[in-house]
Amino acid sequence: MAQLGKGKLNYRCPSCFMRDLDIDMFYNKDTGIYSCIRCQYRGTEEDVLEKNEMVRFRYLDRAKRFTKFDFD
Repeated sequence: MAQLGKGKLNYRCPSCFMRDLDIDMFYNKDTGIYSCIRCQYRGTEEDVLEKNEMVRFRYLDRAKRFTKFDFD
């Protein structure tokens, strides 16, 4: 993996992100493939962005403050 380097943007690995791990992916300029250094996930930029959007629903209310817990 010595030939791999950081891409233009630091994308999170979708597979690791689903397990609450914040792992940056490396970009191979020759093939245009992003790969994770922790797991075996590999994909194009479009694939990575699409899968990261699917995961974002977990953090939809992260900036919302809940003050009332009325479950009745």
